[in-house]
Amino acid sequence: MCLKEKVLSLFNEITIWITFRISAIFVVGLPIVLLIWATKEKNKVIQKLLSNYWKISILFFISLILFAGKVNFSLLVLNISMILTTICIWFWSDINTELNEYKISHYLTFTTKIWRWALTFIAIAFIAQGINNLSCITSINSGECIPWIEPSKNLYSIINKSFRFLFGGNFSEPVAKFLGLFSLLIYSLGLLQWIIIKLPRTGRNSDFSNYGDN
Repeated sequence: MCLKEKVLSLFNEITIWITFRISAIFVVGLPIVLLIWATKEKNKVIQKLLSNYWKISILFFISLILFAGKVNFSLLVLNISMILTTICIWFWSDINTELNEYKISHYLTFTTKIWRWALTFIAIAFIAQGINNLSCITSINSGECIPWIEPSKNLYSIINKSFRFLFGGNFSEPVAKFLGLFSLLIYSLGLLQWIIIKLPRTGRNSDFSNYGDN
């Protein structure tokens, strides 16, 4: 490998590492904070937005489990998860209208707006990096997949400890593969059901005003 290729490879690994570290803040950390904040202030708009977000963003974590199970199309699932997540946080017309009515001095909604834009740019970064590592989409054993697999090891470690505590066994690669594929199947069926049955009925209206009502 020539010096130029080594530099490009190192740059690719660093950018993926940085993107995953930043995503930990905006995909997991900040949404949790915003949900707690919105619940405390009884803000149904943001509560509904984040409720929808968590339902869709589960696919991101499924992709990490697929990486741990060394499934070939893990990177494709990761990129699809970021596309769906971005669509989800901008899709609802009633939520968008309501958020636009708040002034910049309203800290909760202002923070939520920043979070939406930050998450959008993170999704673009993931997709761009995925396109730059196309061989990883078709073959998990490709050298380009190494920096993508690394972040899943942290999740794998947590699941393995929990699995060992609950069942007395190891969360092996075949188990991760089965769990990832099974979760992907359930997720896909749920999403398909929503698209076919609920979307035609509700359209882009989230009905946030009735969120939490029995």
